[in-house]
Amino acid sequence: MNEREARAVLFSAIEGGHPFWSAEIFSQGALKTIEKLQDGSYDRVKFGKLITAISTTRSEHVFTAIEAAHAQFIVPGDAMWPSSVEDLVAPPIALIAKGNLEALSMQSLAIVGTRNPTNYGARIAGDFAAGFVDREWGIVSGGAYGIDSFAHKGALIAEGITVAVIASGIDVNYPVGNARLFAEICEAGAVVTEVMPGDPALPARFLIRNRIIAALSAATLVVEAAFRSGSLRTARDAAELLRPVMAIPGPINSPTSEGCHRLIGERAAEIVTSVADAVEFVGANR
Repeated sequence: MNEREARAVLFSAIEGGHPFWSAEIFSQGALKTIEKLQDGSYDRVKFGKLITAISTTRSEHVFTAIEAAHAQFIVPGDAMWPSSVEDLVAPPIALIAKGNLEALSMQSLAIVGTRNPTNYGARIAGDFAAGFVDREWGIVSGGAYGIDSFAHKGALIAEGITVAVIASGIDVNYPVGNARLFAEICEAGAVVTEVMPGDPALPARFLIRNRIIAALSAATLVVEAAFRSGSLRTARDAAELLRPVMAIPGPINSPTSEGCHRLIGERAAEIVTSVADAVEFVGANR
């Protein structure tokens, strides 16, 4: 077994975003980590389930599943690996992606927000995406309905490149209604995930994948978000990476703007009201 094969085995057995295993794998390598799991260097009781999983998983089965989904498996050292994700406390063991993998490393803006935007939020997301595309930036967002979708559509309408980071397997169109959007994204951009093909979009995986959205991007913009929105997690992840965070203000009585106002009030995000504002702020913080 080589290092790439070892990463494939661990990738299939360990849930993404695990701080301990990410640190172990990135400090000593995947092959060494597997050897230590097998020789008893780690607690056999505590990690019994993982030890069983790696002993029954063959790397060729992992690669076959990815190939069947018409996707690619990328790891550190690969030409298309986005090195920016290594800034994370828990970098992904590997990534599965399809489309134009060069899009993963281009200068990009993350646009995130609620799944239930107002017409105002939907328009703003599309306008800012198009505005940054016009300045030769890429767009990064999730794959959900709402702000995510409007950001991707804004980039596509402007004939730009956009990347969708999803919380399910690369072959699972979640939500189903965005299947066509994912296909359009892959024509020039990419869809990327850190879970195996066929895996469902579990609730916890949305929060875990948010850190990848932040890491792939040079800056993050929150358009509309509820007071306890998952989008705020993306903003926090970006701030931890010392990347610029911006938020769009909205009506003071709008629940979908409470999260943005919270970020602005806590000085966790810069208030921006135009693409020019955002470009200036990002430029001053690079």
